[in-house]
Amino acid sequence: MAGRMEGARWSGKTTVVCVTGAGGYIASWLVKLLLSRGYTVHATVRDPRDPKNAHLGRLEGALENLRLFKADVLDQNALAAAVSGCQGVFHLACPVPTDKVLDPEDWYMVAKVIAEKTALEYAEKNGLNVVTVCPTMALGPLLQPMVNVSHEFLLYIIKGGPTVMKNIPWHIVDVRDVADALLLVYEKEKSARRYICAPNCISAIDLVNMLKKAHPKYNYVNCNDLVPNSIVTPLMSEKLKNLGWKPSKTLEETLLDSVESYEKMGLLQDVEGCPCRLPHLFHMAIEK
Repeated sequence: MAGRMEGARWSGKTTVVCVTGAGGYIASWLVKLLLSRGYTVHATVRDPRDPKNAHLGRLEGALENLRLFKADVLDQNALAAAVSGCQGVFHLACPVPTDKVLDPEDWYMVAKVIAEKTALEYAEKNGLNVVTVCPTMALGPLLQPMVNVSHEFLLYIIKGGPTVMKNIPWHIVDVRDVADALLLVYEKEKSARRYICAPNCISAIDLVNMLKKAHPKYNYVNCNDLVPNSIVTPLMSEKLKNLGWKPSKTLEETLLDSVESYEKMGLLQDVEGCPCRLPHLFHMAIEK
């Protein structure tokens, strides 16, 4: 989600923007892109001293143009301090339950939907320009030292989870292309409302076969060969492409770069007998 103040492109001045949840997967790549384009970035994280956020300080241009703010996304005063002086805000943070989730059914997606709806309604009432980008499952290389939910899903496939996976289609986008899309809708004055970011769709079996072709040594999850009972309507990114978005990564590049990150981080060692846990968010993917 991106918010732009009118007249934000100040001639001869550095543009200051805020990125919430900056230590996250997509947000980290967005911060990297913004710094490379000469932006000054106010980045909110829960704890600037936490080692999991150290990668932000190592980004090129961080020393001069990155400032970390300690801020919980539900702390209005802390967020106000972070956005002060900014011409735009990229809101990527999502509230994460600190206690045990009593009802685990898709809380993350619900939070995202409510955030988008609330932001658009607030924008209409207060004369703000709020634009949303809705990516599908983002994969690709990692900047942060830990995996997020989408990578836990791919690790489950590679390491051979204990359950059979349904042969359903998956929409995938490269994290670097998501960052490009977010910056594009911010910089384009004519951008408006919602954009779908979904360039690739692949079945579970074809996904496994594509990975096996390049990395045959891993166990991989078993997939059934059944055709899904329901027809899945392909997601389209035409509105985003018409704005000028051109995905730079093929699906194969995205997957292979993901695997390379796992290997560097040692996440694929001792594969046999150590299956990865499938996040509840993807419970619909496996046979009951």
